[in-house]
Formats: sequence, structure tokens, C-alpha cells
Amino acid sequence: MAYEVTATRRRPKTFDELAGQEFVVATLKNSLEYAHIAHAYLFSGPRGCGKTSAARLLAKALRCETAASSEAHITASPCGVCSQCLEIARGMSMDVLEIDGASNTGVNDVRQIKEEVLFPPNTGRYKIYIIDEVHMLSNSAFNALLKTIEEPPPNVVFIFATTELQKVPATIRSRCQQFNFRLVSTETITALLYQACAEMGINAEEEALSWIARESTGSCRDAYTLFDQVVSFSEGHIRTALIKEKLGLVGLDEYNEFAEACAAGDFSLAYSLIEKLLGSGVAVETFISGLADYFHSLLLIKAQVTRESILGYNQDRYSKQVLERYDSLRLERAEELLYQLYRDIRYSLSPRFELETLVSKLCWLEKWVSPGELYEAVERAQGLLGASRPLAPGASESKTEARPRT
Repeated sequence: MAYEVTATRRRPKTFDELAGQEFVVATLKNSLEYAHIAHAYLFSGPRGCGKTSAARLLAKALRCETAASSEAHITASPCGVCSQCLEIARGMSMDVLEIDGASNTGVNDVRQIKEEVLFPPNTGRYKIYIIDEVHMLSNSAFNALLKTIEEPPPNVVFIFATTELQKVPATIRSRCQQFNFRLVSTETITALLYQACAEMGINAEEEALSWIARESTGSCRDAYTLFDQVVSFSEGHIRTALIKEKLGLVGLDEYNEFAEACAAGDFSLAYSLIEKLLGSGVAVETFISGLADYFHSLLLIKAQVTRESILGYNQDRYSKQVLERYDSLRLERAEELLYQLYRDIRYSLSPRFELETLVSKLCWLEKWVSPGELYEAVERAQGLLGASRPLAPGASESKTEARPRT
């Protein structure tokens, strides 16, 4: 068989396999069990979180042949093996039309849909239109759809999917049942990656899969795509060290060593570490963003956050020396400097020079005084000098005349 990417191979085949969308799954299954079918659905949410998969599952549930003999003609658990389910999974069903909203944006495209809905489905009870990236339709196309969406023929169901709900007109949203898909948690994605490893007979370190899950930022599809890339060079054993080597990444141990050098004010050591990392192929932007995440994790530890899925690693693996030398104000200042540098570096004539300048600032970070600390110091000085005591009404500031300078 031809190679199939993990994101396609592990596409959910039942509602229960739709990870991280419990509210959507429960609502759709209840609607199907009670045969409360809306004429239009609007699925919105970030990329790769299951919108198109949910649309196909809903189409299967409405057209599955195992439910054809029942009174409702629908089921909350499509079989996945009948001809209708297989055709929908392959995108070959004549009565389930998947339309790309990005390439069919005009009124003429919508006019064709309006003409097609007048004809009954070739087989089954429902004809279903799945329009992906529906926010890309023009205003004229949306206006042309209004009447059809509000009062379609009884055997037609529209399912819209979008990553930018704010671009869909309110007149369209008000005619649809809306379902907001959420980002999938890191723990859930890590569990899915473990299942993928088990299916493929691949050994994997927990830290490596956790890193892939964090990099995906809540998108299952992004996680599977990165997973496939890692598998291609891992030779059956996914290891964190190999990922760092092949992708030019910086590990926690390197960040700990660098931060300890900065906390000790040892610019020479910090500079040599930078020289070594950049010489090994690490991009300046990669190091800056990773270091910002590192200081952010330290700040969370200061705030008593201990969840490994949030910190990225077990809190015991972070440098105790850095945590002791830097308080929350210094850590916030380090993050501020790093974020500012990341924004400015694209316009810099020498990103490496900018990074070296930042290293110097981090080495002096312990001596940095925040505005709040400066204000408190001034107040204490005023109290010691007696300047904070109010003067009596009409009293002169000084009882002696100012002496001329000699």
C-alpha cells in the first residue's frame, strides 16, 4: 500500500475518537439520537482541531446504511464499513459535496449550489454540503446564500467550517447552529502520539513526545505532521537528543548552563556558550524564543506552578541556582528583553551582535533596579531626611538664606 501520513491515517472514525472536543461530541450525538437535525451547522476553531473530521462524521451519521432501516434514518454511531461511510471517508460521495471556500468565493459558485439543492439526493435521505474556510466567501456570495440556508429543502444539510469566525457575517451565524472547537491539551496530544507509536511499533521517549505535543500548540494535525518528520530520521527510536541534533534545537541543560552563567555575571562563559550553540547550527531566533520560554517557566515556578505539561519539564530539572539568584521582577525583565529582541531582530543589521548585547544585559540583570524598587528607595530616603513631613502653613522652606557658591 502507498504511504499514508499519520494525520490522515489517524483521522477520527467515530465521534468518540474526536479528541479534546467533549462538548461538541456530546451535543452532536444527542441531537442525532433524538433526530433533531438542524439545516445548517457552523464549526469554528483553530486549525487542526477536528472541524472537517467532525463534519465528515456528521455526514456519515446522516447517511450510514446501517441506520437506513430505522425510523429516523440516522445514527450517532456510523458503522464506517458500509458503502456510504467509505465513500464519505474517501471524499467520493456524490451526495456529500466538500467545497473549498477559498477557491469558490463568487456569486456564480453559490448560484450553482442553489440550483443543485433543488434536486433530491441520488441515494439516502440527505444531501450534504461541507464548505471549508467559509469565511473566504465574498459578501455577495454570503448574501446569495442567506435564503437557501434559512429555508433549504428538507433533505439538505449545510456544514460550514472556518478558522476565522469573526469574518463570517452575523446574518449567516444566526441561521446556523454554532460549535466552537477548542485547542487540544498537551496531555491529550501526547497520549495520541503514544498510540501512533504503538501502531507503528516505534519506541519513544516521553520527553520527546511531550516536546512534539508542546510544539503543536494544541493542533492535532500539526502534532502528527511533526511526528512524521521526527519518525523519518529516528530509525524506530524517537529520542530527545536526536531531535535536538537534527532540528538544531537547544535543550534544557544548555539553557540551565547559560542562565547560570548570566546569574553569576560571567559574561565570558555566557558568550562562549553562545558561540558554541550558534556554531552548531542553532538559529538566533530559535535560541531567543527558547530562552524566553525558559525564563517564563522559571517565573511560573516562582508562582508555585508545578504542572509538567505547562512548564515543559519537571520543575526539579530547572536550575536551583538561577531560581535563587533571580526574583520574579528580574525574570519578568529578562522575558521583556527577550520578547523585545525577538520583535526587533528581523530589522537588525546583525542579529548576532544584538544577541551578544542581550547577553551582556542578562549578566547585569541582578543589579537592575525596577521602577517600583526605585520608588520605594526614594521614599525611604525621604523618610530618613525628614523631607516627607509636611510644612506648617505659611512656613518658609528654609530659615537660612542661600549662600552664594564660592
